[in-house]
Amino acid sequence: MGNVYAVKDIEFSLSVKGRDGQRPADFATVTGMETFSVSFDNGMDEWRPLDQKGWAKRLVTTKSLTVSLSGKRVFGCVGNDYVAGLGFEGGAGTQTVLWARFPSGDELFMPCVVNVSGAGGGGAADVAELAFDCLSDGVPMYTRGVDV
Repeated sequence: MGNVYAVKDIEFSLSVKGRDGQRPADFATVTGMETFSVSFDNGMDEWRPLDQKGWAKRLVTTKSLTVSLSGKRVFGCVGNDYVAGLGFEGGAGTQTVLWARFPSGDELFMPCVVNVSGAGGGGAADVAELAFDCLSDGVPMYTRGVDV
């Protein structure tokens, strides 16, 4: 089936060197993740000019991007340990860079702040969780690839 892809085919990693990470060796995959979702928050200016009989006119004036991930806490995995540790950090200590490649060949390189919402908990019979959001912090770089 053309023009669709499985979420499991998305590749992603985070810089474990924070914002200083620029080389491939500075990035690590966060293993154990089961979900990957991308959402946009668009700031909008809205007005209702008289010549439009009260109908609204709108223009997107700001944007932000959130990549949300959740899965299992995998102790000993560099990326997983790094994210879990960010739950105890604050300020600039939570800033890093996310890289993702989608099956279409599109790539996202996004300076971000990591907000850990769950690390190590769950039900008595569950494997411990790891859940976090990567919130854009500045302008991301999105490069279109060639559809596969």
